[in-house]
Parts: sequence; structure tokens; C-alpha cells
Amino acid sequence: MRVIAGKFKSRPLHSLAGMKTRPTSDRLRETLFNVLTAGNPSALEGSVWLDIFAGTGAVGIEALSRGAQRVTFIDKAPAAVRVIRENLKSLGVTEGFEIIDHEASRALRLYGEKGLAADYVFVDPPYASHDAYEEVLALLAQSILNQGAIVIAEHVKRHDPGEAFGAMRRYRKLVQGDSGLSFYRLE
Repeated sequence: MRVIAGKFKSRPLHSLAGMKTRPTSDRLRETLFNVLTAGNPSALEGSVWLDIFAGTGAVGIEALSRGAQRVTFIDKAPAAVRVIRENLKSLGVTEGFEIIDHEASRALRLYGEKGLAADYVFVDPPYASHDAYEEVLALLAQSILNQGAIVIAEHVKRHDPGEAFGAMRRYRKLVQGDSGLSFYRLE
């Protein structure tokens, strides 16, 4: 696993041992960021990100590498939080991030209570946690999104996380291998 592009291009990232964490593959991450920057390579400059169920932090780190101003990593697993910290340290990242080590819905409430809002949100719960998609996407539709924000949910291709959550609607779905990406925004 490595950073795909930007100032940390080709730098390796640590992963978690075992099968409990399924990091977003390099290929799927590359597809994700190609979609987000299509026609505008500087589209992510100065953006604010949430990486929910962050695991290794690879998506949020990719965003930082490509010019995001701030990334908040959310994961409740102590091993994941350690790996995120290791990855940031190995890249020399000392600012522009926050790590919230709580369950996702609680972390989102804390984030909102601080009056913060995001431009991009990446949601990648364990594939079998179908309820987590619904809970987190519904919470995101209620608050903490800036005008024009994009929410991306990674999921197994056989699971459809849903077309709409409140005023948030899916506008694009991509499938690559066994994984899918659903893109949402507020209407």
C-alpha cells in the first residue's frame, strides 16, 4: 500500500495485521481521486475532509498529499489509531489533521458540536456492517457538510447503501472488482 499522488507520491503506508481491516486498495483509491479531480487537478486544494472508519488512514492521507487543508480521521479501534499515527509520522505530517478515537456516530456529533463542517467525507465501515452505512449517512445528511460537499461510501458491490438520506442523494455509483463507490451530495 502506498500514496498514489501528490507531495507524498509513492511513499509506503503501514497496514494493520490480520483480516479485520480491509484497506481501500491503491487502484480503488486512484479511481476515487481521479473522479474527484477530473478536469481540475487542484480541486482538493484547501479542502476539509472526514475519513470515517479510517482504518490505516490511507484515504485521508491521500487527500493531505493532494492538498487538503485538514483531515479528521475517525476510528474507534486502538490498533487502527496507532497505524494512522505511524503513517502520519512516517510521512512527517505534523499538522492539518485530527484523530478522533470514538465510535463514528459519537465522533460526528462531537465534530458538529465544535461547529465544524467538511467538504469531502469518505465512509468505509466494515462491509458486513450494513446498519453503519445507514446510520452514518443519515447523520451526515443532517449536518456538518459544507455547501457542495461530497460524501463517498465504499461498499461491497453486492450491497447498495441507498439512494437517498434526507436531502442527500446519490449522484454516481462506480464498481471496481468486488468494491463499489457511491457518491452523494445535498440537493
